[in-house]
Amino acid sequence: MSNSYIEVKNLKKYFQTPAGNLHAVDGLDFSIAKGKTIGVVGESGCGKSTTGRLMTMLLEPTEGEILFNGTDVTKLSHKGMAEYRKKIQIIFQDPFSSLNPRKTVFHSIVEPLDIHRVYRDKGEKENRVYELMELVGLSERFVNSYPHELDGGRRQRIGIARALALSPEFIVCDEPVSALDVSIQAQILNLLKRLQLQFGYTYMFITHDLSVVKHFTEEIMVMYLGQVVEKAPVKQLFANPRHPYTRALLSAIPVPNLKKKKERILLQGEITSPINPKNECRFAARCSFATDECRSSTPEITDLGGGHTVRCFRVHELEEMRL
Repeated sequence: MSNSYIEVKNLKKYFQTPAGNLHAVDGLDFSIAKGKTIGVVGESGCGKSTTGRLMTMLLEPTEGEILFNGTDVTKLSHKGMAEYRKKIQIIFQDPFSSLNPRKTVFHSIVEPLDIHRVYRDKGEKENRVYELMELVGLSERFVNSYPHELDGGRRQRIGIARALALSPEFIVCDEPVSALDVSIQAQILNLLKRLQLQFGYTYMFITHDLSVVKHFTEEIMVMYLGQVVEKAPVKQLFANPRHPYTRALLSAIPVPNLKKKKERILLQGEITSPINPKNECRFAARCSFATDECRSSTPEITDLGGGHTVRCFRVHELEEMRL
């Protein structure tokens, strides 16, 4: 029996298209400890956001299990799902499109409280809204404002307040700062970290920006075309990336020191189609180290110890080459 707070087993999500099944998420296995953060990184189209929506059951999995405190949420009844939705929330990427333009700040934040009928007393409900606004650093003077009257940072604070309204335990942060200015990004990240320390939230932090995730998570999961290609504690992954794709991503992070030269790994070749993918390494077409084995069979996960796993046939050879 696993002691993991959240455990995902063989999670898959396929979408039917005229050309066949699009493998958006294809066999994910991972776990998250209570009160910790797992970062999910990768290019656009790798399945990051789909994974987040599966975790919150906004999408139903094609196959697999999502165990929350030992209970498989994919098999919950309608009543059980309603209770689960109180414990999990999501913060969306674009704070403007995720809010109803016809609702004020007050009505946007109070909506989840009304849906789940948390408060019968109107005064208590109003007090909770003001409490949430203060918690996320949103001044009371904006309570009757509409989303278009606010900047991106304040709109995202509304989204965070909505997510916190039902006192959840697990929050999916789906690129919550990518649509914001850099200075505002830092404020929102600091806010999320402070809330986690204060309330013990468990986060899944989805992003394409590795420089952001480096300072926010304890563990990083690198995805490519629906599969996890590498997963490791954050310090270990940055110090010793083992998958060619991870190395390419890390090489793209800008270095503030102009005197320090950094080798940039440029990926070439066509991205493999996620529709009815062949039995091969998904990264083979863009990998300069690919062999015939990589193009004729799918690599399994290799456990390197210390929580570091890699999906690559040549992981040990590449390490020797670096040495």
